[in-house]
Amino acid sequence: LISYRYDPNDPVPTLGGAELYDPKGPMDQRSIENRPDVVLFTSEALEQPLEVVGSLKVKLWASSDAPDTDFTAKLCDVYPDGRSILVADGIIRACHRNSFEKRELLESGKIYEFEIDLWDTAILFSKGHKIRVVISSSNAPRFEPNPNTGKPSGLDDETRIATNTIYFSKEYPSCIILPVVSP
Repeated sequence: LISYRYDPNDPVPTLGGAELYDPKGPMDQRSIENRPDVVLFTSEALEQPLEVVGSLKVKLWASSDAPDTDFTAKLCDVYPDGRSILVADGIIRACHRNSFEKRELLESGKIYEFEIDLWDTAILFSKGHKIRVVISSSNAPRFEPNPNTGKPSGLDDETRIATNTIYFSKEYPSCIILPVVSP
């Protein structure tokens, strides 16, 4: 397991992606990947090209000490020179993990399964490149920072820092689902 503290008053800044305003597109994420509230999972260098076409999802087993929080995910293509280029990103608000119609707050420390939709893509990860999954709890201003209070956003200015934990084991198999095209 890996824990990090998410402060809604110091969110991870948006850097590229499917934005309407600049900067947008497939930008290098290295400047934000060294933050203490960003967790990286990086593959070994690919021995052959890997083609991915279709819907991307991150299955995340996680807990929080806050009644509500967000979990964000990014898929990046890491070049041999170290550039970490954004391919796709997404978010899930914990209170809406089961439904957008009904808010369900978290129990402190209880482990939940979350599915983060990264939408669809078509990409060829080249030989020698690495695949990186980046997990955090914010990507602002693209997504409004969750105040972690359990109250709907925008009702007041109250915020709290959340300690969020990611689990990855046989019992809690956090993973990314990549639709790999067979050669």
